[in-house]
Amino acid sequence: MRRICAVNRIVRPVSGTLLRRLALASIISNVGIVVTGGAVRLTASGLGCPTWPRCTDDSYVATPEMGIYGVIEFSNRMLTFAVGLIALATVLAVLTYRPRRPGLLALAVAVFLGIPAQAVVGGITVLTNLNPWVVGLHFLASMAVIAAAYALWRRIGEPDGPTVAVVPTPLRALARITTGVGVAVLVIGTWVTGSGPHAGDQGAARNGLDPESISQVHADGVFLLIGLSVALIFAFRAVGARRATRAAIVLVAVELGQGLIGFVQYFTHVPAFLVGAHMLGSCVVLLATLSVQWSTRERRPVAPAPQTITADAEAAPGPPPD
Repeated sequence: MRRICAVNRIVRPVSGTLLRRLALASIISNVGIVVTGGAVRLTASGLGCPTWPRCTDDSYVATPEMGIYGVIEFSNRMLTFAVGLIALATVLAVLTYRPRRPGLLALAVAVFLGIPAQAVVGGITVLTNLNPWVVGLHFLASMAVIAAAYALWRRIGEPDGPTVAVVPTPLRALARITTGVGVAVLVIGTWVTGSGPHAGDQGAARNGLDPESISQVHADGVFLLIGLSVALIFAFRAVGARRATRAAIVLVAVELGQGLIGFVQYFTHVPAFLVGAHMLGSCVVLLATLSVQWSTRERRPVAPAPQTITADAEAAPGPPPD
């Protein structure tokens, strides 16, 4: 009994505010590692550490002989541990939170396990000499982890009752279609990158696609995405869904900014700085798209359990007659 009391004094339940902040930190850190990963590729440091999981055949860390490229690549690998620690802290916070919240642990564990999985894909990119298809998969794996982290953050802020739609079913379907198109644009964007000049290393191969043609396909997808997002604004406004309308307006604004960066980088021959900004923009577009999805439904608080009349209460004498 004393041991249990001692453990309870050491492991105290965390607050909901702290839990939500940890989830937000997980989103930010995962977006950050996408940007730093882009910096590795844009500085041609993709093979700064030429093997994996070691940095060289004889060392787990970068050596002075590897120069700045080794420092950049190794630093990005170390950031993975920082992101993983934040995810681990979030898992522990969910475990100690009281009362227990259904669904939170699964999301927290998914984020935590997604980080080493994403790191393994990153290792494969090194072992395959920066194969452009694997590099694209590495980026998409990060997007999946960001989506899971966002889902956790939103779920923490919701009650535990049933999910209720706040817009008609056809509009929820339109929101899902918009999300699907957004994912397709992300995937095609990795093909554009794989055909372009920033391979991550001077000797890395390209995917063989024609940069101009695949860029046009990507641009067509962006136009479709913006069109669907604008349609969501008018549709949500027509049914009086204010929260969903605001989320769709933010999505269109983010898409227009991202599209502007994309066009400028294309017509200025893909400068590294704008490519990095475009990668950050991809993360922001994903988060804005997920926000629209969440705005089409809400969770209601759990209804209190109905009070039951016990047999003793039934047998108790009532008030005396007048």
